[in-house]
Amino acid sequence: MSDLRDHLFGTGDDALDQGQMDTLDALAQRNTWRMSELADALRVDPSTATRAVQRLVNAGLATRNPCDDDGRVVRVTVTAAGTARHAEVAERRAQLMAHVLGAFTPAERLELADLLERLIGAVDLFLGSVAHA
Repeated sequence: MSDLRDHLFGTGDDALDQGQMDTLDALAQRNTWRMSELADALRVDPSTATRAVQRLVNAGLATRNPCDDDGRVVRVTVTAAGTARHAEVAERRAQLMAHVLGAFTPAERLELADLLERLIGAVDLFLGSVAHA
């Protein structure tokens, strides 16, 4: 799996880890995020989100700035370099999925999609039950 991760997220000094990539995925979805919103969207502790954002800031892929309305609030924004990096990874992911799904017939792809939906639904039900326990 490390070969796949390296192919998707890079190698060497500019390699991204999964947490950074998850954060970059979220940042690419909208113009700006409050740190608390980003942590909620990533379903992580705010300190975990802060560390992931700091690594992206250090790599020039994101910026952190105080909110104009409230200096206590930090806003995070993807940079042009972050947008470009996200697009590169998205292209590699699309190539991977096209290759993988090409091994299945159209009927098998529909069945796979149904099974994956059931799997995700079961995971969500489990998480809902342990969250309320």
